[in-house]
Amino acid sequence: MMKIETRYIYEKVWQLTNEQDLLRIIAEEVGDADPQGTLIYIKEVIKNGKEITVGDCKFRKVKGV
Repeated sequence: MMKIETRYIYEKVWQLTNEQDLLRIIAEEVGDADPQGTLIYIKEVIKNGKEITVGDCKFRKVKGV
């Protein structure tokens, strides 16, 4: 399972985030869009080490995992 870190754009520290919290954050950021589908897209984008911003939150794969 991929480990994902998040941080809001106004924060300086990345936080390891579990899947339940990821879905909550995504729902807050995208409103009526599908949080589960958005999470699948985020995982696809970050799997090769990229970062993605959704609303005010950034997502990245934990390095070295």
